[in-house]
Amino acid sequence: MTNVTLYHNPRCSKSRQTLALLEENNANVTIVEYLKSVPTTEDINQILALLEIAPRQLMRTKETEYKEQNLSDEALTQAQLVQAMVDTPKLIERPIALANGKAAIGRPPENVLAIL
Repeated sequence: MTNVTLYHNPRCSKSRQTLALLEENNANVTIVEYLKSVPTTEDINQILALLEIAPRQLMRTKETEYKEQNLSDEALTQAQLVQAMVDTPKLIERPIALANGKAAIGRPPENVLAIL
């Protein structure tokens, strides 16, 4: 049985589908409701490193908060973008699964199967 940490929003259908898929595949899932238990800058940086992506690729760029905070500004540093996700966790793409020293974004939910 694989241990999986899932950054989850229970109100999100993709997040719920990903959780169900992990459970169907007998994963031992630890749920982190990231809107309530906000990831630290270290957590987000670790996720970015595991995914091998830039901060904006982990952000929900269509959210009002993204536009209001002018996060599309190319002058912003990685640290500033990560801090924006800590300050406004709604900006973090979901769901994110961590297992076996790897990470996957569950969009589509089947993406997480690659790290089991």
